Amino acid sequence: MAGDKTLTFTDASFDADVLKSEVPVLVDFWAMWCGPCRMMSATIDQVATEYSGKVKVGKLDVDTNQATAMRYGIRGIPTLLLFKGGKVVDQKVGAIGKPEFMKMLDAQISALNSQPAAASSQPPAASPQPPAVPPPTVTSPPSAIPEQVKS
Repeated sequence: MAGDKTLTFTDASFDADVLKSEVPVLVDFWAMWCGPCRMMSATIDQVATEYSGKVKVGKLDVDTNQATAMRYGIRGIPTLLLFKGGKVVDQKVGAIGKPEFMKMLDAQISALNSQPAAASSQPPAASPQPPAVPPPTVTSPPSAIPEQVKS
């Protein structure tokens, strides 16, 4: 139940395929009986194709690979964990759409600064927002402050 570019991870291969990877790895913890997991399958395959060479994208069936699911405390599926340098750097629980996948992955790809963003028919990701500016402080002239408040 995976596309050409979507990998299949197992308990036996997890450390080599995910933790020791040179590129970020998105792991979809799923099960065949999980409706939301199956609904996300086509999106995961699209993301795997679009980010091929920049990010590994794969699935781990929690029913047949329980040790890895327990190792990462997976309690609900679908759960997505994004690994970079052998550590979890982002996670999502529940079904998400393609824009959320792209936001999750683009943040890690741009942090690498070694390759341009994934080429696709999608518009480029929006540039980072400037830091929020606090609202202006409204002050009253001294004459507007009641006498009991003045010190």
